[in-house]
Amino acid sequence: MTDNTEADDTDTRVCTGWHGRFYEDFSVGDVYKHPYGRTVTETDNVWFTNLTQNVNPMHFTEPYAAETEFGERLVNGLYVISLAVGMSVIDVSMNATANLGYDDVTHHAPVFHGDTIFAESEVISKRESESRDHVGIVTTELRAYNQDDDLVLSLERTPMVLKRESANPTPEQPPGWPDGIGTQPDQ
Repeated sequence: MTDNTEADDTDTRVCTGWHGRFYEDFSVGDVYKHPYGRTVTETDNVWFTNLTQNVNPMHFTEPYAAETEFGERLVNGLYVISLAVGMSVIDVSMNATANLGYDDVTHHAPVFHGDTIFAESEVISKRESESRDHVGIVTTELRAYNQDDDLVLSLERTPMVLKRESANPTPEQPPGWPDGIGTQPDQ
């Protein structure tokens, strides 16, 4: 039988969470399946299309899109890129100081409202920076799939990633948090 009584120790403590990968954590050939798929909604597509002033009626005019080979509106391809790159941040570029490039972008299949997108990244190269001692250069192939396992997008992404010794994250000040914000250990 399990004892469900609470422990008397009620001290608050700040614990280390996920700080993302640093340059040293990447190995060529590793594949990171990014957590959290995302179902694309009509609102996502229409808002993104309007925000970027993409005037192609394929993305926002149902009668027009219904007469095309796809028979319905397509999700804006730049939204699909943004979504997939965003999904990869937790594993690939949470500690990046810059994105150096996006190459070999290919839309393999259309994305429709209601599709759920999943993404993964494979490390294809890494090297020390020649001009900055505190970072390394990592190139990944980012692949996005729909709920039917259709490859919908692939691209190469190259961020400049901090080395662990340069970031030095702590439980009290993880990457992105200013010093002294939020819960602090008892003094």
